[in-house]
Amino acid sequence: MFSVRARGGIRMKGISFSFEAALVPHERIVQSAERLRPEIRNMAAAVSKGYSDDRASINLCDDRSMLSKVERAVRDKLRLKPEYLVVVGIGGSSLGTMAVQEAVLGKLYDQLTPSTRVLYADTVDSDYLNNILALVEPALKSESNIVLCIVSKSGTTTETVANAEVLIESLRKHSKNYQKCVVVISDKDSKLWKIALREGFNVLETPERVGGRYSVFSPVGLFPLGVLGINIGELLAGAKSMRDACVDTNVERNPAAMSATVQYVHHEVGRSISDVFLFANDLESLGKWCRQLMAESLGKEFSKEGAMVNVGMTPTVSIGSTDLHSMAQLYLGGPCDKFTTFVSVENNNSRVNVPRLQGYSRLVGGIQGKSLADIMHAILEGTKEAFRKGGRPFMEIGLPCKSEYFLGQFLQFKMMETMYLAYLLDVNPFDQPNVESYKEETRKILQKKNDLDD
Repeated sequence: MFSVRARGGIRMKGISFSFEAALVPHERIVQSAERLRPEIRNMAAAVSKGYSDDRASINLCDDRSMLSKVERAVRDKLRLKPEYLVVVGIGGSSLGTMAVQEAVLGKLYDQLTPSTRVLYADTVDSDYLNNILALVEPALKSESNIVLCIVSKSGTTTETVANAEVLIESLRKHSKNYQKCVVVISDKDSKLWKIALREGFNVLETPERVGGRYSVFSPVGLFPLGVLGINIGELLAGAKSMRDACVDTNVERNPAAMSATVQYVHHEVGRSISDVFLFANDLESLGKWCRQLMAESLGKEFSKEGAMVNVGMTPTVSIGSTDLHSMAQLYLGGPCDKFTTFVSVENNNSRVNVPRLQGYSRLVGGIQGKSLADIMHAILEGTKEAFRKGGRPFMEIGLPCKSEYFLGQFLQFKMMETMYLAYLLDVNPFDQPNVESYKEETRKILQKKNDLDD
């Protein structure tokens, strides 16, 4: 299943993880990781509890009934031969879908004329939504179909409901049987769920104890990804293989436990900024998914015992090699308050070589005839060497390729790593009480305006 590298990493059948350049003695990492044993046992016990434990998301990869329902819904909507899939959701309701879609199919997927294009209505920016309408309404007028996937766990997310109402109204105008084009994904019996049933929309349930940022392996991610042709069975298989590795009580063989511990040790000495540096352009949304996962799970005002702690780690996202030309000066010359995780892909989907044009070697020598992948690899190795010489600590995660299986492994790894980090920081990784404050104030403002308009 996996092998332990001598004093510095773990290689599974799939992704690899190395902390050789973390600049922390191996003995200290292992000693600190031992503190996780009680939580690892709790995590292992949760595997047999279905969705009755707060760690419920780790069991989504085993839910064959859920997968069957999602696959049935996917087949039903693909019969419509939709020209567009519009995902209406914000935060955890769309970031996971976007991350996997772009990693597997590419950022430029829509420009490559697929049978079904995808759009994400993930903000209430009027110009942005108007552009979405400008794209989908001509398709509707020509009697093509779109699939509208509305995702809100609570069923009352302001931004999602506003966008959904606009898009449903557009569907009503142009399609007699618009109900068949709408899928609602929400908690069972939420207000949105009840309206969906009344309207005759398809509904898919999100398990109650699976929060949005942990929901990519639920219908939240699986349904839209399935419509786009992603192999969701392989995604779950990768997640399961990583889940099983990350409940190992031998901490030196548990990649999530070791990764969480390395970051915790650095946090304790003041490195509270965590940068995920992804050396693959199509993984940028994966980085944004990681950003939400860490920020919402670890940024807490109170400890689990109720003491005010105001703890957390600030997640940032960098893309190689792009951000070497915007951020590297800060990373290598600025304050040593950051811990970096380099993420790279071993095998790209395509090969592009630099031609041997006469005279061009005077511009940059050594690149003629080489593949862009080889050049990117050299840049990554050069960056890591600069970090080493500058005394800047980092870890490495390597994906063999951007396939569903390995993406499933990575996503599961990061979710369980985050749960273990929360345990070390003594905070609850499953709530987000302070997010509710902005939502409450927003509702007050909107209601006050509504009262004045009346």
